[in-house]
Amino acid sequence: MDSGLDDRRYLIPFRSGLLPQMFTGSLVIGGGVAGARAALAAAEFGEVIVLCKHEAEVSNTAWAQGGIASVLAETDSFDKHEADTLDVGGGLCDPGVVSHVVAGGPDRIKELIDWGMPFDRDAQGEIELGREGGHLERRILHTSGDATGRYMQETLTAKMVAHPNIRVFENCFALDLITPSLEIGSPVVGAVTWHPRYGLQMIWARSTVLASGGAGQLYRETTNPRVATADGIAMAYRAGASIADMAFVQFHPTVLYLPGAPRSLISEAVRGEGAYLRDESGERFMQGEHELAELAPRDVVSRAIVRRIARTGSTHVFLDATHIDRFENRFPSIAKNLITFGIDPQKQMIPVHPAAHYTVGGVRTDHTGKTDIPGLFAVGEVACSGLHGANRLASNSLLEGLVIGAEAGRLAGLAASELGTQAPISIVSDIRPSEHGVLDIEDVRSSLRSAMWRNVGIERTGPMLTDAVHMLEFWARYTFDKIFDDPEGWEVQNMLTVGRLVAQSALWRAESRGCHTRSDAPEQLDDFASHDCWRRGDTDPTGLPIEEPTGIAS
Repeated sequence: MDSGLDDRRYLIPFRSGLLPQMFTGSLVIGGGVAGARAALAAAEFGEVIVLCKHEAEVSNTAWAQGGIASVLAETDSFDKHEADTLDVGGGLCDPGVVSHVVAGGPDRIKELIDWGMPFDRDAQGEIELGREGGHLERRILHTSGDATGRYMQETLTAKMVAHPNIRVFENCFALDLITPSLEIGSPVVGAVTWHPRYGLQMIWARSTVLASGGAGQLYRETTNPRVATADGIAMAYRAGASIADMAFVQFHPTVLYLPGAPRSLISEAVRGEGAYLRDESGERFMQGEHELAELAPRDVVSRAIVRRIARTGSTHVFLDATHIDRFENRFPSIAKNLITFGIDPQKQMIPVHPAAHYTVGGVRTDHTGKTDIPGLFAVGEVACSGLHGANRLASNSLLEGLVIGAEAGRLAGLAASELGTQAPISIVSDIRPSEHGVLDIEDVRSSLRSAMWRNVGIERTGPMLTDAVHMLEFWARYTFDKIFDDPEGWEVQNMLTVGRLVAQSALWRAESRGCHTRSDAPEQLDDFASHDCWRRGDTDPTGLPIEEPTGIAS
């Protein structure tokens, strides 16, 4: 079917010579943990511009209630952390990447402490370590109980804004990565951007770091902020980068479920402190599902909740934290939010339901953030480094953002410093105006998110996924022939592109592995023990062995 999804190289028509021009050594797209850490590293070599889609504080990092995993306790070890990561990753983790990230944790934690990050400490002044799903040891650091992400974002943003070599552009939408030609593999030399005050701009860069976050807004039920519309993955796909493992979308098991209320996260740390999951009859059902009960990996818990809901005919289950002493002190942000809805967690159980939470797949990179496109790095949730495999171990994502972010930023800054002055290149994007009628873009967004939740959700089947691919391509046919002039339209075009990649990957992966569950293919199969990588124009993926990535551009 000619949907237009793979035909358009750029989202808008433009002539580069007619637009305002800006120049920098390194361009970082995204200001969350991975982007901020990359910018700080790149700034040691020269000028850096950081683009934030909204304010710098609006990111998945800032919304993270869980903590950051790192080996600090004497009873813990790198080997144990690696083993837990590999176990949860369902056979798709790259062992070299896992080892690299885990080993980098303590240094990055010390760095954060030196920069003023106030981790929670016990009465003796030692950092408190908690447990979360899939971890067999206590190695999770928190700040203010359930506000780790917010404090980390504030710490990194303050450091970034104060750096003399970094300029932060807020409310700046990155439309597309710039490449000198339309050929797959053409190097990235910056980005086309849009600002509500300054309009379209060409930002030329000698190296570009993509750190734009994930794709949670593809789903009707999600923990993600509204900015998580898959823009970075879509941009990289249009530029010709390999996109890997898109079938793996992690659903968080415990999200507040009240009619009309936002789907706010109830941190896994609450279960780490001993909260139970109960059905509407009060039965604690996770004990019969997994040896770790409520602390089983997230995919196990999410599936168990969905099946219990289907069995009982209810709309949700309950998280019972009534026996946790001083809940409001341990989890102040969660307690404050619950009280606004009339729920006292010390006296009442919390109604919960799973929701889309983390994009495991993304732009394929090695352990330093290098992609297979020269000049382009990718870090954080937008990337697929091989750390998470088929399922992310809780609290490994902030760790990945810090460790690989620092390495990618260093390499990007070094590469930029070694290149000569960047001269603008003539880029012309010609797009024929639509011959079809007006489109209700908000209706397409709503329909897309509902279809993804129904057909590409926690449990999938081949026919459901086939329907999803066809629906997304149908909507794309009438959306990609339009030229939009604001982020609302561009976001939907990006969501259609990446939604199709998720559905295609899930349809191709005719097995169940990690957080990808096919009820019509329940076994994990050796035939699929590789990363599935997609490039623009592909109808079938190429497979990448589970080892240190090859073919990554220098």
